[in-house]
Amino acid sequence: MKKTYTTRMPDQIGAFLSASEIISSLGLNITRVSYNKAIDLNTLFLEVEGEEDAIEQATKLLTEKGYILDMAEIGNVILVEFLLPDVPGAVLPVLRLIHSYRFNISYMSSQADGSGEQHFRMGLFVENNAKVSEFLQKATILCKVQVLEYTQGERLLDNTVFYVSFANRIAQLRSLNQQQKADLIVHSNQIMENLRDRPKAQFKTFEYLRRFAEQLSLYHGEDFQPRTTRYVLPDGATAFLLEPPCGSNVCVLQKNEMLVVVDGGLYSYQAETLAALQKEYPDFLKRERGLLLTHADVDHCALNDFFKTIYVSRESAQNFQSELRGEESLREKNPVHAPYARISKVLSGYHPPQDCNLFVIGERKTDDEELLSFLGDLKLGGFVFEVYEGAGGHVPGELVFVERMCRVLFTGDIFVNVKDQIPTQQKFNKLAPYLMISVDTNPELARKEREAIFSLLEPGEWLLFGGHGAGKRITV
Repeated sequence: MKKTYTTRMPDQIGAFLSASEIISSLGLNITRVSYNKAIDLNTLFLEVEGEEDAIEQATKLLTEKGYILDMAEIGNVILVEFLLPDVPGAVLPVLRLIHSYRFNISYMSSQADGSGEQHFRMGLFVENNAKVSEFLQKATILCKVQVLEYTQGERLLDNTVFYVSFANRIAQLRSLNQQQKADLIVHSNQIMENLRDRPKAQFKTFEYLRRFAEQLSLYHGEDFQPRTTRYVLPDGATAFLLEPPCGSNVCVLQKNEMLVVVDGGLYSYQAETLAALQKEYPDFLKRERGLLLTHADVDHCALNDFFKTIYVSRESAQNFQSELRGEESLREKNPVHAPYARISKVLSGYHPPQDCNLFVIGERKTDDEELLSFLGDLKLGGFVFEVYEGAGGHVPGELVFVERMCRVLFTGDIFVNVKDQIPTQQKFNKLAPYLMISVDTNPELARKEREAIFSLLEPGEWLLFGGHGAGKRITV
């Protein structure tokens, strides 16, 4: 069994030694240590491995020693600016007030502008948030006071409680509970460790994660502005493509009364995605419908809840079954992709579909070395899809759907139309490749699969729908 401790070590000689002695005395092995004084003066991550009873005892002893970071008890860092007369001793009444409330000063910066006044900024570490309002009321009697946002430079300088401050900001954006905040801290640190060889990775990691959380919060209600396109296909069929600000495309195919939907977008925008589909198809939830999933990544699964039958590969089905048991997903089995995958789940509100809703399409033979292995035909809603399973270049269990009568194919994220995306989607899609190093499990294999897709098609005009971006007309 493994467990990662987020510890709050005092910045003194022997602190790490003391914690290590506790762990070693219980026969536990330390498998990962992460500490960066430039990021956070006190926070150290310890991953240990051993018997469950020994880990429980270590947790008890480290807690008693005051080393375990308690997210429920720790407060916030706030940046406050006091406008003071530019005279000796003007700051003393403010300092005495801060001391009376037992707030710790984590950052200070003072600047006189020649006007006879001085802008004095302080980062205050506040463990009891309930006292902040009272403190500010008393401070305004002494001078003019503002609560400010940190600039990037100030945030980097004020590193006393960096991880906790970061987690609290994200928690406010995404309404996270205490356990989710604790998980966010651990997974963010793991991403930073994965990227440690990149320039300024320790700071870019948290900046990119902040942007990720913001993007998941920006486009609700009327701010959800997807690009929608209707295509007239051969054989009396239509395709309706919805490109959301974040997450995968959603494509609805119709030939008869049944609606066939390919992929479902991101859980953060589940309500908005459904509303956009109901605007196009007012009776969407009353009609017979089936969902084809190209793969099991979190950003393709938002509509799972609205389908009785979800058509998937065997590996995607096993992925969802593992998640329902609380086990690792396919992405989480990759140590480089695992922390980002876990953060995506937490921040987007993801949950896996029920096993009873899954219909497995065919079975790839274990000794099959084809880049795209034919699983069989799937007849649905008047369409006949040839279904191919990729070799796992993007992610294991990825599927490609080819409909020859309508001359369309769906590739999932094996192919992404990077040259034609709406600006919000383009902005969002730049985050994952950095935080995961590569969105592909095996980039070279993914490239070969992308090339192999075109060998499936006979000469003529085709309409290709990738996992993200506009539909692309191609000539074979």
